[in-house]
Amino acid sequence: MARVDDYINAKKIAAGELGKESCDEIGKRSGFGLIDINTLRIPFLDRVYLVGCPRFEFMDESSEGREVPVQEQVLLLHYLMAKPSVNFAGKWVSFREIPGASFYFSAFVKRAVDPLKKTFGKEVSGFVKAASRLNGKTIDAGDAGFEFRVFPRVSLQLIIWKGDEEFPPEANILFYDTIGDIFLPEDVAWLAGMLVYRLMALAR
Repeated sequence: MARVDDYINAKKIAAGELGKESCDEIGKRSGFGLIDINTLRIPFLDRVYLVGCPRFEFMDESSEGREVPVQEQVLLLHYLMAKPSVNFAGKWVSFREIPGASFYFSAFVKRAVDPLKKTFGKEVSGFVKAASRLNGKTIDAGDAGFEFRVFPRVSLQLIIWKGDEEFPPEANILFYDTIGDIFLPEDVAWLAGMLVYRLMALAR
């Protein structure tokens, strides 16, 4: 597992690369809007971040002034760096089908799939409630399934099969097949985990 120092270094590298471009160029490529010529406005899950160019410092837009976790900062910067895919509306794939993802599969299960099914496998109503608070779109899958547009060019599907006396709960997370053009597999695992844990917090 990466240390905080690793994320700080990753942020420095990403910010250095992005600093070669204008905020306007980055905004057009990523699909995020600008509030002025040097500030991007980035909605992410249930929060909105303001990101200044060219230093790429993050600020929570809410009056609470919450700190933005460095892992989220790195993930967002990696999204800002990605070049547009030729076809956004690709087919849905599992994590294992993402190129190079096999090495990170156990981390993905630990960070995202296991918490999802353990928290909501016998409390599907809590999943429905939390998903609605994150603007999840209902899909026809499992006992409850939702699609989340987490970035302008990135969507995830979360699906729950509820457990009973005979069978344990099951869960699955699917991605557009273009996600490998945007994120490295480790980023995809972190993204899925961030979504699941935000849902868990909203269900409390």
